[in-house]
Amino acid sequence: MGKGFYISKAVGVVGVILGVGALATIIALSVVYSQEKAKNNDNQVSTTVGTNSRTNSRTNDIQTQSWDKYRLPKSLVPEHYNVKLWPRLTADPTTGLYIFTGESTVQFKCTEDTDLILIHSNKLNYTKLENGQWARLSAVNSGVKAPAIKTSLLQPVTQYLVLQLDGKLMKDQWYHLFTDFTGELADDLGGFYRSVYMENGQRKVVATTQMQPTDARKAFPCFDEPAMKATFNITLIHDPVTVALSNGAQRESKAVSIDGKTLKQTDFEQTEKMSTYLLAFIVSEFGFINNTVDNVLIRIFARKPAIDAGQGAYALNKTGPILKFFEGYYNSSYPLPKSDQIALPDFNAGAMENWGLITYRETALLYDEKVSSNSNKERIATIIAHELAHMWFGNLVTLRWWNDLWLNEGFASYVEYLGADVAEPDWNIKDLIVLNDVHRVFAVDALASSHPLSAKEEDIQRPEQISELFDAISYSKGASVLRMLSDFLTEDIFVMGLRAVNATGTKLPGSVQDIMNTWVLQMGFPVVTINTTSGEVSQKHFLLDPDSEVTAPSPFNYEWIVPIKWTKSATAQTPYWLEQKTATNEAMKMTAGDWVLANLDVVGYYRVNYDDSNWDKLLNALSTNHKVIQVINRAQLVDDAFNLARAKIIPTVRALSTTKYLNQERDYMPWQSALGNLNFFYLMFDRSEVYGPMQDYLRKQVVPLFDYYKTETGNWTKVPTGHMDQYNQVNAISQACKTGHEECLTLVKGWFKQWMDTKTNPIHPNLRTTVYCNAIAAGGTKEWDFAWSEFQKATIASEAEKLRSALSCTNQPWLLQRYLEYTLDPDMIRKQDATSTIVYIANNVVGQSLAWDFVRDRWSYIFNQYGGGSFSFSNLINGVTKRFATDFELKQLQQFKADNSDVGFGSGTLAVDQSIERTIGNMKWIAENKQNVLNWFVAETKP
Repeated sequence: MGKGFYISKAVGVVGVILGVGALATIIALSVVYSQEKAKNNDNQVSTTVGTNSRTNSRTNDIQTQSWDKYRLPKSLVPEHYNVKLWPRLTADPTTGLYIFTGESTVQFKCTEDTDLILIHSNKLNYTKLENGQWARLSAVNSGVKAPAIKTSLLQPVTQYLVLQLDGKLMKDQWYHLFTDFTGELADDLGGFYRSVYMENGQRKVVATTQMQPTDARKAFPCFDEPAMKATFNITLIHDPVTVALSNGAQRESKAVSIDGKTLKQTDFEQTEKMSTYLLAFIVSEFGFINNTVDNVLIRIFARKPAIDAGQGAYALNKTGPILKFFEGYYNSSYPLPKSDQIALPDFNAGAMENWGLITYRETALLYDEKVSSNSNKERIATIIAHELAHMWFGNLVTLRWWNDLWLNEGFASYVEYLGADVAEPDWNIKDLIVLNDVHRVFAVDALASSHPLSAKEEDIQRPEQISELFDAISYSKGASVLRMLSDFLTEDIFVMGLRAVNATGTKLPGSVQDIMNTWVLQMGFPVVTINTTSGEVSQKHFLLDPDSEVTAPSPFNYEWIVPIKWTKSATAQTPYWLEQKTATNEAMKMTAGDWVLANLDVVGYYRVNYDDSNWDKLLNALSTNHKVIQVINRAQLVDDAFNLARAKIIPTVRALSTTKYLNQERDYMPWQSALGNLNFFYLMFDRSEVYGPMQDYLRKQVVPLFDYYKTETGNWTKVPTGHMDQYNQVNAISQACKTGHEECLTLVKGWFKQWMDTKTNPIHPNLRTTVYCNAIAAGGTKEWDFAWSEFQKATIASEAEKLRSALSCTNQPWLLQRYLEYTLDPDMIRKQDATSTIVYIANNVVGQSLAWDFVRDRWSYIFNQYGGGSFSFSNLINGVTKRFATDFELKQLQQFKADNSDVGFGSGTLAVDQSIERTIGNMKWIAENKQNVLNWFVAETKP
């Protein structure tokens, strides 16, 4: 594979196998970047930190010291770790702290003579050993004498334990480094941390981990970079009533006595060679269920009441088929003897692909058909597929450095749909990538402050810069571009050496490298404009704000090599490649009755615009027989039109015209596309005089859908059959109630009152999120307090999540303010849910200003308490500012950025700039469109 990949020993033949397997897409991309990575690999990374008198006052030449660089030197390479850890699941009676103690021995090879050992360490306290230092060094070869450690010190900025030696380590010799240390088992959701839950009135503590991207160093000293792969022997000391888990299978568990306490010592089998960020070790009182598929032990762990209630059964039943699918997809057996999956009460991300021990939020793994919705089930199926996909690509084959994270996460985000489709073949879930990923990321990638998929290695150094990469670009654009590549490429290309003809006979316009470089090495995407009168086809960098200044240089001048699948009046045509800014395709010239529709099934990562005549024909087709256009492209027409209008490429009223046919539409994807885009109109106008006429129009459009589902479900007594039909039933009720349709409001208030009166919930799980929200919005303190009480009593996380979201829907400002205060109390709102709860409140027009004031006032506390590297910080900043559209709000945002420059924004740094850019764009858009939009809504609602 390309130089950007490190391949474990166990994958010895995979380099051959993958070339003819379904991982062809990734191999293509490894070829694309081989030259870029070769350049990076040859460069000496020189980024350093500046002098900071509070953390270091050693010398004036501090910037020249190795320990002030964020990247490890290449002089030492780890081979193996022996790590023993003892987490205390009760607080120290004196300090009130939960701690863990540990000892570690790492065996490493010296590849360059050096008198310095740098090993990552963060928030660990070291025991001084018999040599008077924090570590002990010895040579593996008895004929070699290890130098003595001269000084031990910590560099907290770059997170190193620094050991200076009195002599040189010798090239090609092996050494052992031993340390004895203590760390806090904090509730910060990173490294080795604690999670807390209540069971039968008792407080239970779990010791668990989240290492990715840079927190293994919080658990034990290690060479904490993805390319620094090693094998690990993990040993855990724990109470006899608890169960210990790690990446490897349990080798032995025995009773031991320490300081007069009877404990258990559990040793695990040595791991495969792997990166530190994939390590996991957990001590809990959880239960589990299991089965075995082709000699692979599959276990689902969770709180005992959840296991006893059968909440792990769905995940267990689907894991086996998904694993088998990926074995065939990769043409490679699952490389481990077990696949443990565990649901944690406190977990910051959705899930984490630790090799052999995948960790999840409870909402991402546990399912109860009595209270979980079809969207909960879909989330579980897709996240399991996403994480299992990583077992090969990401874990077995690992990227050298975080700058190409998108290959890892983009690939898993693409194939999760393939895995989930195997688990649930009746769902047609593969289509949903268009709504969930393509359209989602278009909104971010259309900003001048976006960034390319692939970053330069030297630009990604600090932990917060790494965390910032875990964004929609890496996940959703990565998935979208890979989907496009897999559509126009086939296995034959790889087998034949990337030749320029695919199985359909369509010639590629150049090498895979040339094509893909245009999509990966520059940010953004094009809008392709087709003139059906002249046959002219052109492209332009699509920007939501065409007046924004693009300062980031592009190696391709923001031009792309664009694959265009298209149809002529519903008849598929020969695919076309746009290779330059403007070209002419005679086949796209249309006569009077024919129309062109491009980007079939939205497999291409671009938007499409047409001449006015073709737009009129497409709108006519929608209004007369909308099914002549396939369902994904009906969703595309709506989404493209609204975004082209925001970019001032077509009039906003033309975009609104794409919604006129919706009173005839019954499919989910077009409705979801329309509602997603109309949400922008709510954000811009729910505080203005446009709101009333807009509500009247949307009510007129959605009531036929509401009535359709009322009939289809026997007056709401049955569940629609299809997966997406169930989703659209939710849309019908949600939008009908949102627009004030009295029958809908009466319905949801009646269901909620019945629940309050009888204490038996009559609401179908699919409908609970929207029913709870609308009933709480229509109610007062009594309804809110009831929902809060049910939230606190909820025994499954998916039900708690529905209630937590709905509690933000109240129209009572004082309740929303109280709810905001709850977010900073972990006993009220778990830390993992704090930032998303604030965003839920900001989504409510009544809560918008409250949430913004709250975040501004508490930023320093939020940032420090919840960790600047948290993946959720960009979501928080975007969430509380997305309604901003006035000069006053812009000034507040700019002042917020200036006021907190010292505190910083961590992984939300880019989101601040994006929010400023978005606010400026919103201001311009309202100034130019408000009156026309108001007039259009008024005209469309006249009797």
